[in-house]
Amino acid sequence: MKIAVTAASGKLGTSIIQELTVAIGSQNVIGLARNPEKAQHLGVEIREGDYSDPDSLKNSLNGVEALVLISGMDDPRERIQQHRNVINAAKLNGVKKIVYTSIIGAEENTSFSPVVKSNRQTEIDVQESGLAWVIGRNGIYIEPDLEYLDNYIKAGEISNCAGDGKCAYTSRSELAYAYTQMLLNENLKGQVFNLAGSPITQSELAKGINQVYNTSLKYVPIGVETYENDRKAALGDFMGTIIAGIYEGIRIGANDVATDFEKVAGRPHLSTIEMISSFKNQSR
Repeated sequence: MKIAVTAASGKLGTSIIQELTVAIGSQNVIGLARNPEKAQHLGVEIREGDYSDPDSLKNSLNGVEALVLISGMDDPRERIQQHRNVINAAKLNGVKKIVYTSIIGAEENTSFSPVVKSNRQTEIDVQESGLAWVIGRNGIYIEPDLEYLDNYIKAGEISNCAGDGKCAYTSRSELAYAYTQMLLNENLKGQVFNLAGSPITQSELAKGINQVYNTSLKYVPIGVETYENDRKAALGDFMGTIIAGIYEGIRIGANDVATDFEKVAGRPHLSTIEMISSFKNQSR
């Protein structure tokens, strides 16, 4: 069984490929990347796979039985058609099964909502493709907070607009394990799963980081507009708006959801402390 993973050079794509390689062997895994040279280090066959180039996708999915479609990073107005290009290429090549990495989030009322809505449309497109399918809705990755730790320590605090809202965090390695099960376990097909851990507040996140890293961070909430302006200044308008919208979604409860992770993975999701500790150990 040949399984292809799109966006192979990205962090989630890389994690899924590594997990699949352990499960079924590198000879059965194919990575698709817009820039194939950026994914050569993964030790599997790499093919060109640009979401915006249907012609390259037609050739890249030859001989593939199952496909992981990782949600794109472009503007929400572009990504629906980009995802459709991949789905259409899968159908043309006789791919039997598609697994889509969607997201948990608010479909209305935040600046992140257009991204969520574009993912929901792709969910519909996958379900109507005529292929066997499974959809995962990813929780917020915990890694970016940990990668940003030096900045938090310098400031002495974590500050954003999430307020007292709870977020069901996950990690890329936990997701990679779950998606591998979704590819290989036929009992999971035709279902949509929330893939995340136990919901926590930002104050609880700070306490977890303090426990593992022996820091003394506190959480300081700020307003949505203030945080959005801050993120735009640091990251540019597009990414700044998205980041602020994610935390606004947490604020209004969009990420305080029940998880299906154990049903998919056959084991409980790692706790917050376990995820932070794992990240610390891997970073050494």
